[in-house]
Amino acid sequence: MRFITGTPSHELTYADAFLVPSRSDVTSRFDVDLSSADGTGTTIPLVAANMTAVSGRRMAETMARRGGLAVLPQDTPLSVAADTLAWIKARHPVYETPVRVSPQDTVLSALHLLPKRAHGHAVVVDEDQRVLGTISRDSLEGVDRFTSVSAVMEPPFEPVEASRFDSVERSDLSGVYERMTEARRDFVPVVDSGVLVGALTAQSVLRASIYTPALDAHGRLRVAAAIGVNADVGHRAQALVEAGADVLVVDTAHGHQEKMLEALRTIDGLELGVPVVAGNVVTAAGVEDLVEAGADIIKVGVGPGAMCTTRMMTAVGRPQFSAVAECAAAARGLGAHVWADGGVRHPRDVALALAAGASQVMVGSWFAGTLESPGDLLVDPSGRQYKESFGMASARAVAARTRTESAFDRARKGLFEEGISSGRMFIDPERPGVEDLLDEITSGVRSSCTYAGARTLAEFADRALVGIQSAAGYEEGRPLDRSW
Repeated sequence: MRFITGTPSHELTYADAFLVPSRSDVTSRFDVDLSSADGTGTTIPLVAANMTAVSGRRMAETMARRGGLAVLPQDTPLSVAADTLAWIKARHPVYETPVRVSPQDTVLSALHLLPKRAHGHAVVVDEDQRVLGTISRDSLEGVDRFTSVSAVMEPPFEPVEASRFDSVERSDLSGVYERMTEARRDFVPVVDSGVLVGALTAQSVLRASIYTPALDAHGRLRVAAAIGVNADVGHRAQALVEAGADVLVVDTAHGHQEKMLEALRTIDGLELGVPVVAGNVVTAAGVEDLVEAGADIIKVGVGPGAMCTTRMMTAVGRPQFSAVAECAAAARGLGAHVWADGGVRHPRDVALALAAGASQVMVGSWFAGTLESPGDLLVDPSGRQYKESFGMASARAVAARTRTESAFDRARKGLFEEGISSGRMFIDPERPGVEDLLDEITSGVRSSCTYAGARTLAEFADRALVGIQSAAGYEEGRPLDRSW
């Protein structure tokens, strides 16, 4: 990355920067490879943050199927984390886990389950898990809520045999899509010897032809897990890796501290064989110390997150674009990598973080406002759907993290918070699912690469030409949905 007018004398956020087009021989977005080179095995440079309101089993399954990664929060009890890791590892890389209902269920109970999938479909099965029919959000409109599902279910489109997807390379995705298009169906169950094992939509078939899943050496979906610096770090790290975690994220708000360095040395001594991410820091000195202690990847960002109040409470932090650029340069010299954590609100911000040298971009609240996030789907007085998000240093998160401590100690710690305890992340009706956001973000990043003449993320970081703009320049780039 280089600046068109020389290195700026002040710190930059994503809004302060823009990318300048260069001569390019990359003619198609599909010529761009978005795989990371940081050892995590992802094929798109996006990570769902280790926030309770963001990353659960459904988010992790979906992210990995599309080539990304989700990080299970550190507050998850070890037994629950192990069960979640096992569940994710058992998911299929092509077809998704379906919502199942019985014919005796009511329309009301089915309506509570349908928002768990952006496509709004469920499969009706008998006691032996054999397909009886399907239901959709549209088919239940205007139906009495206490009607049984059996009375309104639609006969299933001929299910697809799971054996067709024993190998992603051998799967006939175009054939399945053509069949669904001809029959005017956008949802089809997947069965194994007649037993329901998955589901496909027309959109998911298309995505499977574009995205490459993030898979481990055994062909299973990849997933990361976070640990803190205050518990039995070595025991939890080893247990998580044994349970299936492909990446460990050692996470604390102030990553450049002695406890973090001690935790990294402990983990490094275990030789667990997985990439270790540590943070958060915003300086080259922080990167150097954490890498020396055993980290492979450094998480960069203090205060840019939507749910974070650190900068307003403490004045501590650094504008994110400058932080990522400096830390990425330091990591590169040490053979390490950085993740840009927080502050992204548009696809352009992701592109800028990658141009600055990040190998991945971690997304929190943006992904919290999707149907795959763990929170309950709520509705405001105007009828807009939303999910609650909260910072991991908020009073709400601290209360959950200290649930095993005495009431006195919990109350003392609850006095100090650096995060919002309840924020509303509205569901975008046009992009309700995280896959919709992945489509939007990766499309923008691929285009950014073509403008720079880059076919890989490494080439993009090397060739990116960056300019500095005023607030008026940023505003000029905003689209208008009505005349002025």
